[in-house]
This record gives sequence, structure tokens and C-alpha cells, in this order.
Amino acid sequence: MLTFPDVDTREASAVGTRIRQILHGIEHHGDLSLFDRVFADVTRMFAGEFGDYRPIDLNYHDFQHTLQASLCMAELMAGRDRARATPSLSWREMQLGMLAVLLHDSGYLMTAADGGGTGAKFTYTHVLRSTAVAASQLPRHGVTPPEIEVVLNAIRCTGPEADIDTLKHTSESGLILGACVTTADYLGQMAAQDYPDELEILFNEFKESDDYQGIPTDQRVFRHADDLIRRTPEFWRNFVRSKLDREFRGVYRYLASPFPDGPNPYLAAIERNIAIIETRIAGLAPESASS
Repeated sequence: MLTFPDVDTREASAVGTRIRQILHGIEHHGDLSLFDRVFADVTRMFAGEFGDYRPIDLNYHDFQHTLQASLCMAELMAGRDRARATPSLSWREMQLGMLAVLLHDSGYLMTAADGGGTGAKFTYTHVLRSTAVAASQLPRHGVTPPEIEVVLNAIRCTGPEADIDTLKHTSESGLILGACVTTADYLGQMAAQDYPDELEILFNEFKESDDYQGIPTDQRVFRHADDLIRRTPEFWRNFVRSKLDREFRGVYRYLASPFPDGPNPYLAAIERNIAIIETRIAGLAPESASS
């Protein structure tokens, strides 16, 4: 059985190399210099070595998450190509999709002008901030205004409340790219081996954002870490899976190896994680009536 994932997602250079191998495996692949340049920029951004950006200070939405989502996105692009899925994506469109996933969480990054706290305070606004980063950085790489709009729309799709069908996609291909980026965002994080251990860290990001916005405790999505943990299996089965199948056009199917009936390593990893989480839920203290 193949190791999943087949690269250490803590190592940016290793993930970058693996993504290039996957993309070069696409039948009609082309030049990867655009991906290489933006990958290098994003790596430097998250390390605090690019312009005024500070190093990423989050432990859940960290650079590893971006690498995990980017790896999954590359596999989706290659899987769709092998399956001759329609609409077919041009090489340039695939590159735009890769740029979108690389930049989709750049809105968590902070500069000195953002003041105190961590990037977690921008949890509810990071998608908008990410589109601003993409719009400001991509022109210098020769990405045209219509292409930038494709990237921005794909990033917008990753918002939990976003409805990709109501966004003004310029083509069916643009909608598919949004579906792929958002699928990669969900699957990349939830299939990670340490996902069950990261849920309390994720809760703390929500809490900082709620505190920053002054949201009253009784109006918060999650009031404590156990609340988030208890609701995670339902989140996967009733929210994410529904979106994957319908809104995101079932593109996760192209991760099956071989397509269409082979095992899907991402789904298998997530089901293992959900089983671990459910075991831990059984050991949690009973919820009080006031919690």
C-alpha cells in the first residue's frame, strides 16, 4: 500500500518538487516557471522574508496547510486530465488554479500595520484579504486582469459561506477551478495525519477572531474546544461531504487511483481521522445544560 501522503508536507522544497512531478505527468503539460515563481514568493511570505510580511504565527492555518492543499490541488488537476474530464482545462488554467490554492490563505499573514494579536483575528475576513494579496502580487508575474479575476473567484469559493454557483465565473472552467481549490482546501487539512490533534488549535483561532470582533459568547459558532470536537464528525458528513458532492461537482472522485473505482486515499484518511475523533468524543465529559 502506498504511503499517504507520499511526501513530508512540513518540507516546502519536498512538496514543491512533488507537485512539479505531478504536474509534469499531465499529458499536455507546459512550462512551470509561473508556478515556480509564485511558489517561491508564497514560501517567503509565510517565512516573513517577503516585503513587510511577518512570519505566519498560526499553528493550524500555517504554511503546512497551504502545502497540503496545494499538493491535493495538483493531484486533482492530474486526475481530471487522466480521466478526460469535461470541461477540459488548458495548461494555463491549471496554472491559475495552482496560484489560487497557493494564495488562498495568504490573508492570515500580517504586517506591522496590522497591530497586535495573531493572524487568527482575521479568520472571518481572511478570504477577502487573500484576494487582495493575490490582486496585488500577480500582475508582476504577467498574470492578466481577466486571469487574476479567475484566481480571485477561485479563492472566494473557499469561504465557508460562499456559494460558488452565485459567483460571477467567466466560464465553466473557472467554476471547476473554484470547486477544485475548495475541495483541495477541505481534503488537504482533514486528511492530514495530525488533524484530530489540531482541533483544539483550530478552536483557539476561532476564539481569537471572536474576541477581536467582540462577538458575545452566546453568539459564537463554537463556545469551547470540546464543542468544536463534538461537531466535527457532523461537519464532515453533513456539511463537507454534501458540498463536495453537489456544489463542488464531485471533483474529489478524480483522486481515486485508479479512476473511477480505485481507492481514494484522501477520503480513506479522513474517515480514519473521524473514527479517531469519535473515539475521543466518547471519552469527553458530558455536556452541561449551560455549556
